[in-house]
Amino acid sequence: MLQIRPSDRDAIVAHALEGRPNEVCGLFAGEPGDVVVVQGLYPCRNAAESPVIYELDSRDLGKANWDALQRGLEIVGVYHSHTHTHAYPSTTDVAKAGDPQWHYVLVSLEEAEPVVRSFRIVEGEITEEDLVVKDE
Repeated sequence: MLQIRPSDRDAIVAHALEGRPNEVCGLFAGEPGDVVVVQGLYPCRNAAESPVIYELDSRDLGKANWDALQRGLEIVGVYHSHTHTHAYPSTTDVAKAGDPQWHYVLVSLEEAEPVVRSFRIVEGEITEEDLVVKDE
């Protein structure tokens, strides 16, 4: 299960809306476990600058890792947007999912109201997980 604050969910959706027509991406940090509470959110530049794929900017990735480490946290997942498709991992997303411990959050802008969902991707298998939006 992944738990995020309403302000973090709003920030992810705002990032997705501001980035249109391209996909956006970012990282989040917390303490690994069965229930991960997001304690750090790191919007990143999409180095691919594409409406259909994302690539985390290497400098932003380094800054996020450094900040998380300084706070005693770990990067535990990534978020990105789908500008014209539903909030479900694409074949490309599955192929890029290298860390089986990570949480993969997708925000879809396909409909008027953005949809945010979270998944685990382990050895190509996609499992949706609970995404709980609440203050700690």
